[in-house]
Amino acid sequence: MHSHGQGSPGNLLGLGSYAPAKVLTNQDFEKFIDTTDEWITTRTGVKRRHVSADNESTSDLALNAARAALRDAKMDPQDIDVVLVATFSPDYITPATACAVQEKLGLGPHSVPAFDINAACSGFIYGLATAKAYIESGMADTVLLVGAEAISRFTDYQDRTTCILFGDAAGSVVVGLKEGAKGHAVKQVRLWADGRGKELIVTPAGGAVRPGSHATIDERLHCIRMKGREVFKFAVSQFVDMLREIMEKYRLKGEDIGAIVPHQANIRIIDAAAERLGLARDLFLTNLEEYGNTSSASIPLMLDEAYRAGRLKPGKPVLLAAFGGGLTWGWALVEW
Repeated sequence: MHSHGQGSPGNLLGLGSYAPAKVLTNQDFEKFIDTTDEWITTRTGVKRRHVSADNESTSDLALNAARAALRDAKMDPQDIDVVLVATFSPDYITPATACAVQEKLGLGPHSVPAFDINAACSGFIYGLATAKAYIESGMADTVLLVGAEAISRFTDYQDRTTCILFGDAAGSVVVGLKEGAKGHAVKQVRLWADGRGKELIVTPAGGAVRPGSHATIDERLHCIRMKGREVFKFAVSQFVDMLREIMEKYRLKGEDIGAIVPHQANIRIIDAAAERLGLARDLFLTNLEEYGNTSSASIPLMLDEAYRAGRLKPGKPVLLAAFGGGLTWGWALVEW
């Protein structure tokens, strides 16, 4: 129920994204788990997913996306006041991955604050709310926000219900005040959570509840576990409710919306929401066929691809909506 959006709005000044070169196809999965390309495609919409190289960590993915966003904004790293990284697959439990990104950008000597946000697949929207609050409170002029995930490092490739879903990627935006020409204003962001669902998407071991041990390694408890059916129901219901709320609040009909950029969790969630709301399916931008579910990277990655392909119509709002572990969910409306 927390709402951000009163002062002079933060704007998206630059966008960038990155996906590792290595790809895992559905045919690759057929070789080592009991599944088929058809089964995966019909149930998830995923055909391929990108996977980090052995020497590529979450902060490396984040760095590539951040540099692309800075180039797009025509800014240098030294122009950034705060570095935020949304991730649930960090380089380490501590220090924050944002500190590694800050150092790799050469901002260590400038003591620029850096911290991580973990709201799982809603992380980018939580990060956008944080960046917007920094800008509008006057605490910062420019914030670098990156959603970055190396989920392959936390995937159990013996668990066919989860391993087919996830991929690695990073997406970034520079958020700041736009001087002069009309920018891409982040008009409003809304966030929610319900901790009663905390067991539905969980990495069971490696934290204080179940510290690492031989037993947790043997049981593969350092990998992500998900209760798929319950998560699906939650995602469709919250996704539909969020879109309905935005459309009512801003009195939008389908033809008024430039694009809807959802978290790329599963094609069936997106299809179900479009059908329930009676919205044209092509309003919903998707790329999970190529990348799978990249958690906090999925929205900025899709947004950047759509932006570069000229799919975002000037003068029409772009709706962002996410849902994920925690349970967490949230939306943002961006003027385009």
